[in-house]
Amino acid sequence: MGTWDVGAFDNDTAADFGGDLDEVAAGEREGIVRSALTRVIGTAAYPEAPESEVAVAAAVLVAAQCPGGEPADPIYGPKEPLPDLAGLRDLALQALDRIMTEPSELMDLWDESDGGPWRKNIRRLQNVLLPQSSGEQLSLI
Repeated sequence: MGTWDVGAFDNDTAADFGGDLDEVAAGEREGIVRSALTRVIGTAAYPEAPESEVAVAAAVLVAAQCPGGEPADPIYGPKEPLPDLAGLRDLALQALDRIMTEPSELMDLWDESDGGPWRKNIRRLQNVLLPQSSGEQLSLI
């Protein structure tokens, strides 16, 4: 596993995903993010670490557009503008839930080391993606 830190883009696979998003036409970016999330959600058995790493990075891109979300990694995340990903919020939550549920290779790999900070990042990300109070919904009207 080419991981150097606990952030969503702090591994080779997710960094490549960020670069790949920059290389496709703007109209294809939402579909690629959606596909990264659904690929993990649809895995009934043992989602492998590379697909899970990409799904975590995709979830970060969705969360970055939510209230309380932080910008994606400025070095390894995509540099080109992303479309509105708010419609993928539920898919991002489902993908993170799947990654954090056994069996999960990425979770197993983090369990082999000090996975506490990584888990904390995932929980924070899930909290940003959760539907917010009616105040957020009212602000959209």
